[in-house]
Parts: sequence; structure tokens; C-alpha cells
Amino acid sequence: MLTGWRLALSKLFIIPQRYVLAILALLAVANAYTMRVCLNLAITQMVKRTVAVEGDAHYDPDACPDMNVVTNSSASYLQSYLRMDDVVVFEWSEATQGLLLSSFYYGYILTHIPGGMLAERYGGKWVLGLGLLSTSICTFITPITVKMGGATALFILRVIEGLGEGPTMPGLMVMLLSRWSPKEERGRMGAIVFGGAQIGNIAGSYFSGLIMHNGIWDNVFYMFGGLGLIWFILWSIFCYSTPNTHPYISDKEKKFLNENVTSLIHSQKADLDPVPWKALVRSVPLWSLIIAAIGHDWGYFTMVTDLPKYMTDVLKFNIKSAGLLSALPYVAMWIASFFFGLLCDFCIKKGYHSLKNARKIYTTIAATGPGICIILASYSGCDTTLAVFWFIFAMTLMGAYYSGMKINALDITPNYAGTTTALVNGIAAVSGIISPYLIGLLTPNSTLKQWRVAFWVCLVVLVVTNIVYLIFAEGDQLWWDDVKKHGYPAGWKHGPLPTKSKDAEESKESETTEKK
Repeated sequence: MLTGWRLALSKLFIIPQRYVLAILALLAVANAYTMRVCLNLAITQMVKRTVAVEGDAHYDPDACPDMNVVTNSSASYLQSYLRMDDVVVFEWSEATQGLLLSSFYYGYILTHIPGGMLAERYGGKWVLGLGLLSTSICTFITPITVKMGGATALFILRVIEGLGEGPTMPGLMVMLLSRWSPKEERGRMGAIVFGGAQIGNIAGSYFSGLIMHNGIWDNVFYMFGGLGLIWFILWSIFCYSTPNTHPYISDKEKKFLNENVTSLIHSQKADLDPVPWKALVRSVPLWSLIIAAIGHDWGYFTMVTDLPKYMTDVLKFNIKSAGLLSALPYVAMWIASFFFGLLCDFCIKKGYHSLKNARKIYTTIAATGPGICIILASYSGCDTTLAVFWFIFAMTLMGAYYSGMKINALDITPNYAGTTTALVNGIAAVSGIISPYLIGLLTPNSTLKQWRVAFWVCLVVLVVTNIVYLIFAEGDQLWWDDVKKHGYPAGWKHGPLPTKSKDAEESKESETTEKK
């Protein structure tokens, strides 16, 4: 009876289950990013904003005209923006705001590697699902928490949110791209799933601006936290860690995946052997990927975390316009990610370039291009149209990232994709801690010249880390990911890598000896 029920359900799905999973994974990433970035725009309304008049110590002669503030020209003090009487605002310095914007990543870093290892051992469904559930709950209770405990409470709550989101990317790598995606479909699957980041950034920016223009900042957290709770219910019902544990996948699709997904073909090995840490930490290609990820995240977090502040503080957009214009770059990035994904798959299939060169080409486009564009945006001054154009073009080029280094961990370590992705994303997320706080220190008065310095720092980080990746990156499976297939490299002096099968044999021999 159960088999008949599953067979009936499998016939209801016209879309293959791997794409059903991809769609819900896209929504997972989208929800993760809306909850991550909603504070970036909300904080511009949570904090008392001021404007310096001529003669004040903090007066900026290069400041863009602000049509949203009415100042008293005879006053030599800072005059606050007008606020609705029922809106709670806080007096936090730029450095404090930078610390709050970075607080999420303190927790985010800690659960990456444990999350990836748990996903490899127990499957990604509940590791990812329960993590995002906790983030959704924390997002929903943010308004009441921050009103009761101020900046300290918000910092703690955001750290907890980061702890919940840490397993998201490792879980998706293990669950979808490693266990559900044939090699020839990885480019498009990666573009679909990780495009959710741009949907999240778009929705988080646009709807946050819209909500706060017509209401109060509290509603932003209620909306996105509530959507996360709804997503969890759908995820629990429709998604499973592997094709072989899915209760109503068609036999045809299951057979296809088991014959074409590398980690399923070699699933016995992947399940038996522990993570080869002694080889992993000595892997130069893996460390080059980590360094490139640090650079990318520095540029990405600079845009995601601080672009709303730049638009409100420097370019002087109102909150509705800032929300819309902060969203446009991510619309461009999302569209571009599909274009680059299809182009990458096509060129590899036709043999125009190798997989290794593809990762290097698209990573370079996604690193140096955006870095140059944000510098040009800062030198556009108060020409808001030109500045927004450069920000949009920067994120368009960053769309190549998903066909570059983002899925490189799957190429070089398909059997340990969860752990290596966790290591890459976890260490790279240090940029999320450093860059917002550093920008807060570099822009104490949030002037155009101060922001220009911050953007130059970003460009240098992007270029240097990309050079390291170009020199040392690889595109083929590394030897330690499957020692039985590749063997040990010449000159390896660090002993054999541990295997559970070997441990089992030794244990069996020990038992036999004891019996004798």
C-alpha cells in the first residue's frame, strides 16, 4: 500500500524531483539572505540620523544635497531627522553600527564546519532546515528583543541567527549539488540555487524600503521571519537528503541520478572514510580557493551590508528609493548568474576551455570587475545616476562568481563537498566580521572621501586574493578525495590517511588475537 501511495505521488510531479529540490533550495537561500540583510537597511531607520550644518566640526563640503532634511541655517549643532512619534530609534555610533552589522558572522563562522560534517553524515535536510528555522524565529522576535535590550541584545540575537545559518551552504552542497546534480548540470543547478542569494538581497532591500516608507522598521523583521517559518514547513514535506531516501521520486529519475552523480556512484567510499584532515589542511588548491573566497566575500559584504548606508548617508536617497536602488544591483547579478552559468556549461561541453580554466576565468571576472566598478562609483560623486549605474554593473559582473570558484569545491572534492565548502565559506566569512566594522571605523562621519578609501581597500583585497587563486587553483578531483582511485602523491611523508575500513580490519584482527 505504501509503495502504491509513493508511486501515485511520483506521477503527480511533472517536474523532476531534483528541480523541485532546486526550487525549494533557491527559496532556502533567498530566505536566508533576506533575514541576513534586512538589518542592513532597517538600521538606517533604527538609528537617529543627523545632518551637520556649515561651521560644524563634522561638516562635509563635498556632501550631496539632501532634500529629505529641513535644517536650521542659523544653528551650529546637529539637527536630527524628523521621525514618527511611535518609532523607536537608537543613538548608535558608526562603529557600533558596523559591529552590529558584522555580528551575524560571528555565529555564522562557528557552525560551518560542524554543519558540513553533520550534513555529510546524516544528510542535509534537517541540518539545513532546523538551522534556518532557528534563524526565522530569531528574526521574528528581533523588534521586541532590541527594544528590551538595546545594542547588546541585538548583537547576541544576530550571533544566534548566524549560528543557525552557518550550515546552509554546506548542507546545500552536500544535499543538492553533491547528491542530486549530475556533473553536466552543476552550472545551471548552481545558478538556480545560488541565485536565491540575489532574490533574497532583492526582496530584502526592496521590500524593507517599501515597508519602512509606509510603516515602521519592526514590520521588516516580522515579515521575513514569518516567511522563513512558512518555508520550513514546505521544506519538511517535499525535500529529502538523497534520491535513494526520497519516498516518491520516479524510478527513472532515481536510476539516472545513481548512474550520473559521482558521489552516489562512490557512495560506499564516501560513507565509510572519515575526513582526511592531514591532507586537507596541506592542500594548496583548497587554500587558494579559501583565499579567493575571502576576497570575494569582502567585496560582496561591502556591497550587501554597506550599500544601503552609502545610498542614504552619502547619496542622500530616501528610504524607499534606497530600498529600490539597493535591490537593482542584485537583479542584475541574478540575471547575469544564469547567463554565465549557461555560457560556462556550453564552453566546457564544446571544449573551448577546460573546467580548471573556466573556474579561473569566471572568478577573475567576478573579482576584479566589481572592484574597479565600485571605485568608479565613488568617483562619480553626487551624480547619483552614474553612481547607481556603476554599482549595478559591478554586481552584474559578480554574477560570474557562481560559475567560478563557488562550485569549485565540488570539482576538487566531490566526496567531501560538505566539509570543504564549510571550511571555505566559514573562513571566508571572516570578511563579514572585519569589513563592516572596518568601514565603520573608516567612515566615522560617513563622508564621500571616507567611503572612497573604504572602496579602495576593497579593490586591493579583491585583486590580491584573485591573483593567488589564478596561480594555485585546480579543476580536477584532488588525490586525497579518493585515495583508492588516485593513490598517494610522490613525496608524501605524512603517513596514510585514516579509513574506517582499515580501522574495522584492525579491530577485527585485534578481536581475533584476543580470542586466540
